[in-house]
Amino acid sequence: MKNIIWFFVLPLLGLLTASIGRAADNRFPIQLLTFSAAKEQQAHQLAADLNLKLAPEVWQFFQAADQGDLPTVTNIFWRLRARAGQYEGSMNDASVASPVWQPLLEVDLALNLFALGGTNYPVAFGMGIIQSIPAGSIYFGGTDPGRGLVTALCKSQIKADPFFTLTQNALADDRYVTYLRRMYGDRIHLPTTNDTQNAFAEFTKDLQRRVDHDRDFPNEPRQVKPGENYQMVDGKLQVSGQVAVMEINGLIVKNIFDHNPDREFYVEESFPLDWMYPYLEPHGLIFKLNRAPRPQLTTAALDADRAFWAKQCGAMLGDWLKPETSVSNVCAFAEAVYAAKDLSRFTGDIGFVTNEFATKSYSKLRSSLGGLYQWRLTSKADTGDKTRLRTETDYAFKQAFALCPTSPEAIYRYVNFLLSQNRTDDAIRIARTARKLQPDNEQLTALLSQLLDYRQQQKMKAAK
Repeated sequence: MKNIIWFFVLPLLGLLTASIGRAADNRFPIQLLTFSAAKEQQAHQLAADLNLKLAPEVWQFFQAADQGDLPTVTNIFWRLRARAGQYEGSMNDASVASPVWQPLLEVDLALNLFALGGTNYPVAFGMGIIQSIPAGSIYFGGTDPGRGLVTALCKSQIKADPFFTLTQNALADDRYVTYLRRMYGDRIHLPTTNDTQNAFAEFTKDLQRRVDHDRDFPNEPRQVKPGENYQMVDGKLQVSGQVAVMEINGLIVKNIFDHNPDREFYVEESFPLDWMYPYLEPHGLIFKLNRAPRPQLTTAALDADRAFWAKQCGAMLGDWLKPETSVSNVCAFAEAVYAAKDLSRFTGDIGFVTNEFATKSYSKLRSSLGGLYQWRLTSKADTGDKTRLRTETDYAFKQAFALCPTSPEAIYRYVNFLLSQNRTDDAIRIARTARKLQPDNEQLTALLSQLLDYRQQQKMKAAK
């Protein structure tokens, strides 16, 4: 219910945030500068407790952040990032690559998200999640907004007020887990170094099994997933790439989930974690991670999710998008509003469709929820009404595409769903509209060509 209330106060956010004031010469709410000061204090405490000698630029970063000086913050951040040891091509400089990187990163995320999105929608996004989560819960924020805005807008992320805020994306990095232990370790169970090593070992063992299968049974479906990069070095399997790292992170999330049985869990998805799907159900903007697998989503849960997102999309896009709205009409809307910039008949929030942060962020949330529906639709373990699931999957992906028709996730997830339902013409409509919005995107050009070839092959088969 809190999520629905937040929906109605969205138009008032500009007035509410203006009333708390702004620092001189910047466009950030005072709350962000207070957050930055708390993170600077946390960084000093971490440095003292861990006996760290940090680069002077670390403290210059926080001084600039405390003043809301975004250009200086950004310049220093990117210089430090090259020495943080956790990004491709970055060196591992001990004066930067430490647990103190985390509060610095969280400040940078918050300031840049507000700079990108203005005030209203970043606040609505962060508070929409915060207000929906019971006190004392454990929350995993996967995307930059899901982590950065929730961290910044909580009453006190450091004190876990109102809940514990983590990200699933960094758990394979022991420096991040050390940061969590220093902040939360006396109140919730967090993985030990052995737990992290065991997750690496478990994933590597399973990957080796699947590599062996694909080698020994080349005519069977491949078990190694796209993006699971590996190589043999001195007879041992070494893994790399985002997909593999996220699967290891997923195993560590499972460890935290299993060892905190008295806490409720909530998740904002970055990459899908396969083990979670049976436990997930829609929860406003995000997911609730239930303690036990759900054999099906209840009618009440499906109805609540539909109502919640109908209201969200109604305020943002206008009250025209229904489950029965045709793909052709969705594409016509996208081409008129996002491509032609024709707002003459637009009845939604112009501030939304002209805000890149807002369109991408909310579309990502809706795409993730559609992904849960699609998983249940195809899962033999799900005992629910497949007809209803099919309708809700289509509606969620339709909304995600209308919210941001340039989002790769919204495009490809919806196209794949439509193909699975033998709706090739609709898949082509989505791809064609997406390419109109991004005519230089070679991947979309290739996608449209493949879909047109596939339709022609279907016609030729039917004619035989």
